[in-house]
Amino acid sequence: MTGGLAARLARRIERDGPVSLAEFMALNNAAYYAGGDPFGRGGDFITAPEVSQMFGEIVGLWCVDAWERMERPAEFRLVELGPGRGVLMADALRAARLEPAFRPEVHLVETSPALRSLQRAQGFDAVWHDRPDTIPDGPSIWLANEFFDALPVRQFVRIGGSWHERLVDLGGDGLRFVAGPALRHAGAGGDGDVTEVCPAAGGIAAVLAARPGYGLAIDYGYVEPPGRPTVQAVSGHGRVDPLSRPGEADMSAHVDFAALMRAGREAGAAVWGPAPQGEWLRRLGIEARAARLGGQEEALARLTGGDAMGRLFRVLAFGPAGAPAPAGFLDGEGG
Repeated sequence: MTGGLAARLARRIERDGPVSLAEFMALNNAAYYAGGDPFGRGGDFITAPEVSQMFGEIVGLWCVDAWERMERPAEFRLVELGPGRGVLMADALRAARLEPAFRPEVHLVETSPALRSLQRAQGFDAVWHDRPDTIPDGPSIWLANEFFDALPVRQFVRIGGSWHERLVDLGGDGLRFVAGPALRHAGAGGDGDVTEVCPAAGGIAAVLAARPGYGLAIDYGYVEPPGRPTVQAVSGHGRVDPLSRPGEADMSAHVDFAALMRAGREAGAAVWGPAPQGEWLRRLGIEARAARLGGQEEALARLTGGDAMGRLFRVLAFGPAGAPAPAGFLDGEGG
């Protein structure tokens, strides 16, 4: 176990005892994303906007359609959470120029100074925020592509008839998982069951869903809890032990879409989906766009294929209560 974060964690644990997995994950990802550019073939992972410009273009045209459904407000905000290099926003804005009256005020939620620099290099004007609750009120369209999966989760495991929170402690020459004290009144389950909770996700989804307008959450995740751990760490396009290199690998967890849906409805929004990403993109015409561009066969298969992002990733939409389904969704799909 090496590196600055590893040393700080060791001192913290020696002084105060084990930390929760959620706290470890938050510290890990803050250090990881502050360190530079993890995206693309030369980084640790590739997101959909890096696969092909088609993804951002489709999202941009979806935003124009949402704006039309909002009765074309002259002043409105286009918000992206966790915008990475800024590729998605750049492609979306370029495609949206097909409608000259679509002129949003762009707001980006990003805490990493290194990534903010990459986003500025894309050439569009924006206002940056550390948190979504500092974005000014008013009509908005918001986007969260692979944002919720990076939020810290608490993990609980059923042992000997009781639930225990999974903690991170010192062990040997590194870190190890340990079980915390038994929890009271924590519900039923079988030994070995694992459940995960992301407190931040519901709060952020509620803040966004309460804004007048529409939003998209695109991520990998589930509606029915899988009953197993989903927290993982990735480095160099492969999985690694999440405790082996604190601050040097990306940590994520599958998104609980049911929790996002509940948060949206409780905030007064309608919710549609989650639809499989591949089906959503096909409904919006990505195959025709690929044919027009040419040379997009591999990218199209990756974005829409049943053995790739097309099945693993899902798309959840938020909008005004009582509104018909937005583009790419079906009435009654989520509702």
